[in-house]
Amino acid sequence: MTHPRGRLTSAQRRGLQDALPAYILADGGNSTSRWFGREAPFGVEIGFGMGDALCNWAIDAPDWNLLGIDIYSPGIGALANRLSTEGITNVRVAQGRAEEFVAERLEALSVDEFRVFFPDPWPKKRHHKRRLIQSPFVATMVDRLKMGGRLWFVTDWDPYAERAADLFDESPDLAPSAGFGSEGLIRPETKFERRGLRLGHAITELVYTRAGRSAQHQ
Repeated sequence: MTHPRGRLTSAQRRGLQDALPAYILADGGNSTSRWFGREAPFGVEIGFGMGDALCNWAIDAPDWNLLGIDIYSPGIGALANRLSTEGITNVRVAQGRAEEFVAERLEALSVDEFRVFFPDPWPKKRHHKRRLIQSPFVATMVDRLKMGGRLWFVTDWDPYAERAADLFDESPDLAPSAGFGSEGLIRPETKFERRGLRLGHAITELVYTRAGRSAQHQ
């Protein structure tokens, strides 16, 4: 496995070779109980970077099964190293495009929470089509969320935040989470967030639940 945007460090390479096999999803199945060997609440982080937030989630919620999806090998290697070093057992890793994995490998009504923290904003207009948060993918995530499941999106790029909010608001089955500040949602500050803050960017957090606004209005 190689990283198209840069070189692997020796530690990341060791993580891919030695640690990752214990965590990677290699089979074509879609059974979370098979992946983890138990039934438990199921959370998915898409684009986990170096894996800091995902590891903290796993430590804070040992009773959850967690899946990290990312395409870039350096971060996957770094995550595998930390999982192995700290003995974290409730995380599995999928390498590939999140849009394809979620559509092909996750069952409807199977996910308790999606987390998408600081995805690439692709700021140039001609690159907006490369953004992760697009209408078809939002619909796919909503379909995979359980009723009452949560979608948590964070970015430091205002135009992306505005567009994502519009797309989430367009879904009849997502409702803004009114109790965000009191729900105990804690996320560690990642290097992407620190970089955004150094540049003077505002951090926007969007939290929605699959509650079905159409059902609320009946």
